[in-house]
Amino acid sequence: MPNRQISESALATLRRMQQGEVDSHAIYLRVARTVKDANRPILERIAADELGHARVWETYTKRPCSPNRIRVWFYTTLARLFGFTFTIKLLESGEVADQGVYAKLEAEVPEVAQVRADEARHEQDLIGMLDEERLKFVGSMVLGMNDALVELTGALAGFTFALRDTRLVALAGLITGISATLSMTSSSYLSAKADENPDAIKSSLYTGTMYLVTVALMVLPFLLLPSDMSIYALGAMFAVVVTIIAGFNFYIAVAKELDFRKRFLEMLVLCIIVTCVSFAIGSVVKYFLGIDLA
Repeated sequence: MPNRQISESALATLRRMQQGEVDSHAIYLRVARTVKDANRPILERIAADELGHARVWETYTKRPCSPNRIRVWFYTTLARLFGFTFTIKLLESGEVADQGVYAKLEAEVPEVAQVRADEARHEQDLIGMLDEERLKFVGSMVLGMNDALVELTGALAGFTFALRDTRLVALAGLITGISATLSMTSSSYLSAKADENPDAIKSSLYTGTMYLVTVALMVLPFLLLPSDMSIYALGAMFAVVVTIIAGFNFYIAVAKELDFRKRFLEMLVLCIIVTCVSFAIGSVVKYFLGIDLA
């Protein structure tokens, strides 16, 4: 057991790291219980390593600690909603960020070197665990969401400028969105089938489901706001679009280790361009057809 003296700042850092390791141990064990395949023993091994790290830090802090129930619940809930790969990648990203802290502590705490090696091994183990079904169909999900965002953003913008009534815009948007969902789902199935994809049905269902969910979220502001607040509903819809783009791209960036900023900006700029063009088209069509709904 170490009896050497370390600085107060190092001790405070070790206490924070000890709590993090205890939390991670509990999180990995809970997530492992939800996994039925070969990933389970890997998660359990990593959980045991995290507990071992916590015990190393405890020899210095002299204080045992219990898992933070709120943090454990939060990450366990994330795993149920978004899958274990996303959750553990998010959790591990915090441990990677601690590598700089580890480097500074090595002079006072020699055990840090072994812990750093364990953390690096964790990352390699997790790379081999990307076999969740939902991640196999990320391409289908992106296709459904991206098409819904681009097509319906432009359509709702055009409907808003032409109709100026939230209920009419919602009706037109739902009809357009549901019809497009059916078309997109069937097209995705036929395309996958033509490519002899054995998971053609699942692929098309992921595409269609993502399309329909995106449509529902985008039309929601027009259903909630009064009929004479179509412009405000459009603004709220655009806020929903930005949130969807940010949320989904963050999920993909974490789970697949991709560049979040680049993917987010690409999709956002595309939606803005389509919205502006649709506004212009709605204005021109309304003028030439002599339609005045005021």
